[in-house]
Amino acid sequence: MPPIEDHPQRYATVNELHARPFPSLTVPCTAVLLAIKQPGNAAGRDRALDRMHLLDLLAREGSPQPAPEATHFFGTLGRASLKWESHTEFVTYTAFSPGVSSRPFDPAEADVFPDDWLAQAPGKRLTSAVIRVEQMPEDEHEMVRLAEAWFVPESLAMAWVVDRTAVVAGDFRIDAAGQIRFAVFVRPGTSGRRVGRIVQRLCEIETYRAVSMLGLLQARSLTTALNELDPRLSGLVTGLDHAEPSPEAALHDLLGISAELESLAVKYTFRFAGTAAYEAILTQRIQALREERIEGKQTFAEFMMRRYDPAMRTVRATERRLGAMAERAQRAAELLRTRVDVERSARSQQLLKSMDRRSDLQLRLQRTVEGLSVVAISYYAVSLLAYAAYPLGKLAGLSKEMLTALLVLPVILGVWLMVRRIRDHLHDDD
Repeated sequence: MPPIEDHPQRYATVNELHARPFPSLTVPCTAVLLAIKQPGNAAGRDRALDRMHLLDLLAREGSPQPAPEATHFFGTLGRASLKWESHTEFVTYTAFSPGVSSRPFDPAEADVFPDDWLAQAPGKRLTSAVIRVEQMPEDEHEMVRLAEAWFVPESLAMAWVVDRTAVVAGDFRIDAAGQIRFAVFVRPGTSGRRVGRIVQRLCEIETYRAVSMLGLLQARSLTTALNELDPRLSGLVTGLDHAEPSPEAALHDLLGISAELESLAVKYTFRFAGTAAYEAILTQRIQALREERIEGKQTFAEFMMRRYDPAMRTVRATERRLGAMAERAQRAAELLRTRVDVERSARSQQLLKSMDRRSDLQLRLQRTVEGLSVVAISYYAVSLLAYAAYPLGKLAGLSKEMLTALLVLPVILGVWLMVRRIRDHLHDDD
């Protein structure tokens, strides 16, 4: 190809596809999973603290360090292999050690992560698990017997996976050492890459199960808040046709409820969206196992359907309820605003009618005053003109009374015309 400049993110986007390879594991081996999450604002945490915690662990064994700003790392940790991943809300550490303990699920297997290092973690333990990987017994019944001895039979999920190359088992219970237990029985001749994929999927199933279940706890907290708001909202909605309380007071209360609902939506939306995403990933990981039933035991998919899916349905139902209440409050607020506007328009019309009546009264009073003004002005005008015209009337042989009488009508008419002209001029200016 002719020389062409690469997009700045070309290699980064391609390398991301290969950034998290599955480990290649030999049988027998042990995997220890640890997921750490901050209780609050985990998505906005200081990721530099996560990196410092990882570097502290690697420095204890003199292991190579990850690249700066790396979000994943695969290296050695003493005799174990370590896989570290930084996710949106949490970080995971998975240590793969060769061999298994003589005592199944010995608490010492988790000592790959030192106690003092765990105490300095920038967060809390979200989940931790021990996965025991060993060769599959020739007798299938022996394999089932071991699983029933290691796990609680009532909660045991067990199935053939990945075209019957292995059997996975677990009960998703926390043992006395604080660990979730899983067992993988591998058919002889299975490749290390396939074993690694199976173990990695078990780790992801447990991790995403743990973090998605946080949504259920949030949903329960939200349900309590909604149960308090629902009667208030229902009371306001049913009282829209009543005179009490006034529409302005009801609208004020309703806007307060709407503000509380919006605040709850802001608080819980991220958690519910994360829960939906994690649920989808968990479902996809279980489907990738391609489970087949073994001796009537429940599969992982059936276990999740009975015990996990109801929790997720609760989360979705609570999220829908929050949205429905917010929409109901918004519709009620629109109705109240319309009612308030209609009542304000009615009051405005009444005010305008009152103003019209007052204007009519003022106009009548004005006309009365104008008439009195014409009389008063005319009286003084006639008197003044009579004094001015008296010499002329004397020459004409008219008496003062006759001269005054002759001036009355023309003066009144002139004054009336003058007042009317002034009034018309004022109206024209308006």
